[in-house]
Amino acid sequence: MYQTFTFYHNLTRWFVLASLLYAIYRACKGYISKAVFSRTDNAVRHWTATIAHIQLMIGIILYFQSPVIKYFMSDFKEAIKNSDTVFFGLIHGSLMLTAITVLTIGSAKAKRMKTDSGKFKVMLIWFSLALIIIFIAIPWPFSPLAKRPYFR
Repeated sequence: MYQTFTFYHNLTRWFVLASLLYAIYRACKGYISKAVFSRTDNAVRHWTATIAHIQLMIGIILYFQSPVIKYFMSDFKEAIKNSDTVFFGLIHGSLMLTAITVLTIGSAKAKRMKTDSGKFKVMLIWFSLALIIIFIAIPWPFSPLAKRPYFR
């Protein structure tokens, strides 16, 4: 079960990144060209947030099934000495929850804006901020905190 969730969490990560990058691209393009916020733009906004929420749910399930987290919670004093354990026990989850919160706020604000330019601007700012936080929190193969392969 744990391996299955690990696989889906890793796979969904790429959908989150792709949808966020595409949403930011559309927001930037729409804002610069003063375009109309179309149904497609609204769908991209909505599906980007939805994919991120699905990833969050998989991550929460994985968090409580993870042997690393079980060790982190059972022997905190010893686990805190290992950067890999600290990353997954504290940093990764906290930053990802923050990123999804930022993304959700941005999506809700963009949906409620009156002007098309405002919708694009809000989406661009909030989604970009969420992407930056996500990039920091992903355990990239080159990360000094915790290393994981691109595909598991």
